[in-house]
Amino acid sequence: MATKYNFKGKAIDDLKKMSIEEYSKLVNSRIRRSIKRGLTEQQKKLMECMRSGEDFIKTHCRDMIIIPEMVGKKFGVYNGKEFIVVDVTPEMLGHYLGEFSMTRRDIKHSAPGFGATKSSKFIPLK
Repeated sequence: MATKYNFKGKAIDDLKKMSIEEYSKLVNSRIRRSIKRGLTEQQKKLMECMRSGEDFIKTHCRDMIIIPEMVGKKFGVYNGKEFIVVDVTPEMLGHYLGEFSMTRRDIKHSAPGFGATKSSKFIPLK
């Protein structure tokens, strides 16, 4: 039997019925303060697209707070090079969209090139 996810003692269905102001009382202070200040124009536009019923939404808005209305939707979050698909789950509530679209990768260095060091001039070229 699968357990239902609760956010601070509230079921997902109850959270979806709440307004953003009521939801802000449940999240931590950093997110509460961002909600209290109000959404930016870019965030408001994303909310309109989300409420229009689109299945997949591409966005550059990495600072959007994940709210209960977003649970179950798919977003393409831009990481500076490409759009990373983020499927929003209940465990992501209270986080930012950008946290799930990494902007940096591991760097894999190869051997030093010709002229990189003083000794590299003695390396025979192929």
